[in-house]
Amino acid sequence: MTTNHPPSTPRRTPRPAAARVPSAGGGTPTAGGSIRAPRGSARDKLIAAAHATVRRKGYAATTVDEICAVAGVTKGAFFHHFASKEALAVAAAEGWTERARPMFELPPHTKLDDPLGRLIGHIDFRFSMLDGPVEDFTCFVGTMVQEAYATSPAIRAACEASINAYCEALAPDIEAAIARHGISHGVTAMSLARHVQAVLQGAFIMAKTTDDPVIARDSVTHLKRYITMLFGADGAR
Repeated sequence: MTTNHPPSTPRRTPRPAAARVPSAGGGTPTAGGSIRAPRGSARDKLIAAAHATVRRKGYAATTVDEICAVAGVTKGAFFHHFASKEALAVAAAEGWTERARPMFELPPHTKLDDPLGRLIGHIDFRFSMLDGPVEDFTCFVGTMVQEAYATSPAIRAACEASINAYCEALAPDIEAAIARHGISHGVTAMSLARHVQAVLQGAFIMAKTTDDPVIARDSVTHLKRYITMLFGADGAR
């Protein structure tokens, strides 16, 4: 994948190795900037290629031929596994949910005893992911649903399920943090989880407008500030 960087590119701070999770886009960058599909079945390669290509170009601009080329499989293999591009998009939305699971299982903050520490650690982790080309950290389902929500009920429903799965995975730590620390304004765990998702999706859109992660990092910094204030002085530690 390639991107046009602005004249002044801010210095990136590499993420600690212990905090990294598998790339949600799938595949391996080549010397020429294209994506080499991961090893595995043709179906898995096509899903990974869809993740990478749609995040870079958008759903409408991505063709079946291009997905096949990125995946390194034939068009016959594509239609063996999927009846249409829409069918692949639905499967790729489901696959996106699975690719997100390591965010809730692998990073060090997930082992913290304090659920508020785990929540703040998750926000810090999402901040650390906002680096490099925009297509490397933006959301596949968020990108796709913006284009297809009115034209493909199947894609809209699959994207909704994936976005809700993220909120449902985040909500238990929020609920436990509320029980342990209290919270102001009667906020519920699920409503705050949805707000986190809304801020992240909005941050991705803002980053696309500048082709740079800086503006997205600023939004997530505000999100962390809001959460610590919401839980009061004890939660700000």
